[in-house]
Amino acid sequence: MPETPMTGDLGEIMAERRAQVDAALDRWLPPAGEAPATIHEAMRYSVFAGGKRLRPMLALLGCEAVGGKAEDAMPAAVALELIHTYSLVHDDLPAMDDDDYRRGRPTCHKVYGEAVAILAGDALLTHAFHVLTDPATSAVPAARRLQMIAEISAAAGSVGMVGGQTMDIQAEGKTLDPATLLTLHSKKTGALLRASLRVGGMAGGAGDFALASLTRYGEHLGLAFQIVDDILDIEGSSAEMGKTAGSDLRKHKATYPGVFGLEASRNEAAKLLADAREAVRPLGDAGAVLAALADFVGRRRH
Repeated sequence: MPETPMTGDLGEIMAERRAQVDAALDRWLPPAGEAPATIHEAMRYSVFAGGKRLRPMLALLGCEAVGGKAEDAMPAAVALELIHTYSLVHDDLPAMDDDDYRRGRPTCHKVYGEAVAILAGDALLTHAFHVLTDPATSAVPAARRLQMIAEISAAAGSVGMVGGQTMDIQAEGKTLDPATLLTLHSKKTGALLRASLRVGGMAGGAGDFALASLTRYGEHLGLAFQIVDDILDIEGSSAEMGKTAGSDLRKHKATYPGVFGLEASRNEAAKLLADAREAVRPLGDAGAVLAALADFVGRRRH
């Protein structure tokens, strides 16, 4: 993927944003020792197992791309990461994908048991909305925060991520047509990534034009991210990915390489990432970091 001119090094920017998000997560999650300690330990175990913090990063960068302050988008960034982590905890359960490792560590249910893992996921999802609604966490006006809550809840629910997960389970062992596969991935992965950009823009007071640019970027990036993920499940190693490689094939999941083949999937991901970069070009220098982040998604190995 070609590099995109920008101010500062993308790696440094991402490391700085990760540190900011981790500090906020630590601040707004209940302490591990707070009773009942087991549930709070399990929540923190999963949240601080590592990860790219892509969704919160998109919210922060989206806010800054429209002239806002990153701190105004931080409650949304934290909420998005809590929701994403809950989805991973539940995804890994025996009734779902039955994975033993996540981000290079034993999954939550392998450490704390299935019952606590289910409750930890429930608690992370619920706490996300506590953070979003707490007026002490944000200077964003209440009416705008309400819009952001509606955006995130729709993206996370049955018309978004949960709906995509349902389609994913029902598609196991079946051959999907391209349109259905696109819908599945757009919901399962794309909805929350798209919402991350949109709520970041909302927090920054984006106008209609800027919000539309962020929305298009999020749609293209979200689908490309899932295609790259599908490719990595075939080509990546467990050590690189931090989870069991090849699990999609073993579970007969509906994937882009499974429907289109590897080469066509690589080409489609490259096209989508080029479209993502083009979507934020009208934002000028403010969109340069997002454009560079699209390049990063194309190059990632885990």
